[in-house]
Amino acid sequence: MPTGTPPTPPRTDTSRAQPARVYDWLLGGKDNYPVDEAVGRKLPPQAKDAARQNRAFMHRAAAWLADQGVDQFLDIGTGIPTEPNLHQIVQRVVPAARIVYVDNDPIVLRHAEALLVSSPEGATEYVQADVRDPGGILRQARGVLDFSRPVALSLIALLHFLPDDQDPRGIVRELVDALPPGSHLVLSHAASDLHSDLARQVTEEYARAGIRLGFRTRDEVALFFDGLDLVDPGLVTAPEWFRGAPAPAAEDSGIYAGVARVPSGGTA
Repeated sequence: MPTGTPPTPPRTDTSRAQPARVYDWLLGGKDNYPVDEAVGRKLPPQAKDAARQNRAFMHRAAAWLADQGVDQFLDIGTGIPTEPNLHQIVQRVVPAARIVYVDNDPIVLRHAEALLVSSPEGATEYVQADVRDPGGILRQARGVLDFSRPVALSLIALLHFLPDDQDPRGIVRELVDALPPGSHLVLSHAASDLHSDLARQVTEEYARAGIRLGFRTRDEVALFFDGLDLVDPGLVTAPEWFRGAPAPAAEDSGIYAGVARVPSGGTA
């Protein structure tokens, strides 16, 4: 069962598109509004592929980490729950795993209370917070997770919603610096240098809806892993990342993905 009592969510704003709800529409979900669907329909068809590839990467990475014995996960930018959820994947391997989900969209909280329910042996908690307040997230996460032991920090398709003027590297550094050795960073990010015309189209459509994006090159995405040890196969496109499982079908992608370990000496 979830631990604690979630706060009463603020009223959901259905007059403006929200990233979590647009993503839900791209995945074929029903928990979105006409304003979100309108954005999704204007995106190129590859946007649906990207959403699916992101989700599949998260599944593979979470399963591999659980197989390595990782039993604590901090998932920021959870989005609207879509089964199987991260805790379901992890707790199939490690039933006692503990997971903290974080998102800033009130609609996510509403669904989290019903759907993000732990196995009896483990625990899940949902925190309504913004990634731009990493200190606040960490304070609440410490009520569920033991930061003296390894934690997997999951930032799936989140950081490209933080343009450079919002200091995404500083945010990631603060989060990673709180992780003990043996922890992992799991990250996926939209590319600006793989399909530049499509990236520009997506950025413009989101901007028309009042949502700023900051797609990045491979070198720029790699900076989020500074001081960490990338695990094989390194920073690759989402369909190219797999460990301990059959290789996914080869397909084109505009998403970078990687998993890295916090070394024994900590981050530099």
